[in-house]
Amino acid sequence: MNKRIRFISPLIMVLLFTSFVSESRSDYAVRVPETLLIKDTLHVIYPAPPTAIQTEWIQPPFLGTSVIGFREALAFKESSGDYFITNTLGYLGKYQFGIGTLQLMGVYNATKFLKNPELQERVFETNLSRNKWILRRDITRFVGKKINGIEITESGILAAAHLAGPGNVRKYLRSWGSEDLADAYGTTISHYMGKFKGYDTSSILPKRNPRVH
Repeated sequence: MNKRIRFISPLIMVLLFTSFVSESRSDYAVRVPETLLIKDTLHVIYPAPPTAIQTEWIQPPFLGTSVIGFREALAFKESSGDYFITNTLGYLGKYQFGIGTLQLMGVYNATKFLKNPELQERVFETNLSRNKWILRRDITRFVGKKINGIEITESGILAAAHLAGPGNVRKYLRSWGSEDLADAYGTTISHYMGKFKGYDTSSILPKRNPRVH
């Protein structure tokens, strides 16, 4: 009787210890990362034992108010920066160009355009120069003024022209905001005027009827 008890007891202790370790590991395994977004800064809290919490701060890239910052901010709004996307209305690429605008720039092969990031960047720059030429007098007249509470800047005008075309932006400005066109998704000229104001686009040269070569 005593021998049997001595034989069984260690076995029971091994089983109890194994169960305890398994439960502890299970408790730790279900501790998943949490994320907190505080003023555009991502705070990631990783799983850690109760005695220690590991933290990592990830600072998003800051491109400033340069023309590069303008270009990338606009691209992020248009397509999240995806060169190879086509939206539900058939607009193409990182900057969401329509077929008609591409043809104005001298690009007639939509498939080639969509597969070529370098070509997309050249088309974007060329279109900015074209819009700046068309709106050059309105830029001189309206920059620094306020329409519907929004300060008018050159970068806001160029962004709105990318959204709605330079002709519609001219109507918006000369009507002092009463003709505020919206695209098919409900985004208005005034929204782009405000969202993209204050970037330095002075390095963009106005060009009459420019083409991509």
